[in-house]
Amino acid sequence: MNKTFKYKLLILIGLLLAAFYYGLVNGSSKLTLSQLLLTENSHIFSLRLSRVIMSAISGMGLAVSGLALQAILRNPLAEPYLLGTSSGAGLGSVLAVVLGVSSIYLPLASFIGALLTIILVYNLARQSNKVGVQSLILSGVIASIAISGVIVFLISVSGNEALHGALWWLWGSMQIYDLWLLTVVSAVVILGIFAIYILAQDLNAISIGEEEAMHLGINTEKLKKTIFFITSLITAALVCACGIIGFVGLVIPHMMRFVVGPNHKVLIPTACLAAATFMIISDTLSRTLFSPIEVPIGVITAVIGAPLFIILLKRRTRVS
Repeated sequence: MNKTFKYKLLILIGLLLAAFYYGLVNGSSKLTLSQLLLTENSHIFSLRLSRVIMSAISGMGLAVSGLALQAILRNPLAEPYLLGTSSGAGLGSVLAVVLGVSSIYLPLASFIGALLTIILVYNLARQSNKVGVQSLILSGVIASIAISGVIVFLISVSGNEALHGALWWLWGSMQIYDLWLLTVVSAVVILGIFAIYILAQDLNAISIGEEEAMHLGINTEKLKKTIFFITSLITAALVCACGIIGFVGLVIPHMMRFVVGPNHKVLIPTACLAAATFMIISDTLSRTLFSPIEVPIGVITAVIGAPLFIILLKRRTRVS
């Protein structure tokens, strides 16, 4: 670990701690940390702490999933929702609302929808027990478009007022009241990130090219299936807890490659820190910009992420 990287890592850790503090003390009412720790404010502290943790976990999961997918697909535009996971989760939640299922089971319905979509996309892309990169991307895009059409149709023909809540959730929300759900989702995401980190060297090899990776003794088909499964599981878990949030898995990997280089052993931990910081700040802005009205976090990440991605893309084009 060289000195320059140590400094960059320390800066990222410092930014994350600052964002953590910023997320805790800001909300519909601004409170100091000492005020938050008072007994009468314990409920507010608990809610804000769960939001900050959920924001950090979701940012890390989306960023690492984006990194891994960009490596195995060798496509800089790949990101966790490219493969239809978000649309499937959205359909699951909308169907649950239309059918009158209790809101308690909304996360479960979205998780089932995401997993069924993953299975569908994988089987569409599979040819002779192999999964082609282009086939996978095309299958994901087709599935997303088709499922989005079904969602729009269901919303159009249904008079269910509860769909307004589902629509708001589809744009993303870090408000989580169920500690058990937060614990389960956090465990899935952290284990998934750890599994991808173990495969960092393989990702380095396959990102250069499949032939090069095979020469190094890597089973590329097995690696693609493993990464596809892990990232889909991470994304499905996150969508069921906080809805659909775009641009994080696209922008943060590009940004960190520019800062620390293409080595996934370095990229994965730094992307986790940067994405957690980005998501905590985005969630805090969603709560405070138009207080007491809360803006869905997906709107904030899109407004911040889209210009950032354009800048990074133009810089990359100039370098090429």
